[in-house]
Amino acid sequence: MKILAIDSSGLTATVAVLENDQLLAEYTTNYKKTHSQTLVPMLDEIRKMTELDVSSIDAVAVAKGPGSFTGLRIGSATAKGIGLALDKPVIAISTLEALAMNVWGVDGLICPIMDARREQVYTGVYRFIDGKQETVKEACAIAVDELCALLDAMLDETVLFLGDGVPVYREQIDNKLKHSHSYAPPHMSRQRAGALAVLAAQYYKEAGLTGAGKINGCSIETAAEHKPEYLRMSQAERERSQKNVNKGNDS
Repeated sequence: MKILAIDSSGLTATVAVLENDQLLAEYTTNYKKTHSQTLVPMLDEIRKMTELDVSSIDAVAVAKGPGSFTGLRIGSATAKGIGLALDKPVIAISTLEALAMNVWGVDGLICPIMDARREQVYTGVYRFIDGKQETVKEACAIAVDELCALLDAMLDETVLFLGDGVPVYREQIDNKLKHSHSYAPPHMSRQRAGALAVLAAQYYKEAGLTGAGKINGCSIETAAEHKPEYLRMSQAERERSQKNVNKGNDS
């Protein structure tokens, strides 16, 4: 089984190719340029370096969200384009589940946080039991203080934070969270397409055995069916909604 994985849901752009139990290549950047500038050249570089015949892939894995609205659209459009051209399925994985996979096997709770602006983070809570990732709290957009209160109300377990929300909210977490907690090192703290590919392969195999099209935060779908998941409305949508409310109040 060969999987091409793409994640441009946050500040980091990352692509990878996984074949069976081998990560053949991974290309990750987190430096200023927009994903529309970097993602396709990164894919082409991996293709050339690994002498990849793209028609040989079995599926395209993509981080479906939450995350940056623009980044998610770029990643999803790229995955859809490849899937449609090759007639391959898309394995859509929760960005947060894929982030948690970076720290596979760690004890305690894993809490990826992505900066959602407006004093909120996109987050979920996960743990590994017998080497398998389990969801403790589903993905949501939540204020950091509320997240700290939620974690303190859980069982007395250590919490590991990772994601681009860490540098933004670390001081606030340290001040608010009573539980013992720590932060993943830099090489584990951002999106990694390799982790996304491994998780996608696990779900793809499980779906083949069970016939399920949706497992945890993963959906296995046609390229035409795929669309990103945003968790909340974009700023433009919020402004349009507010204008409609105001018009209704004026009428």
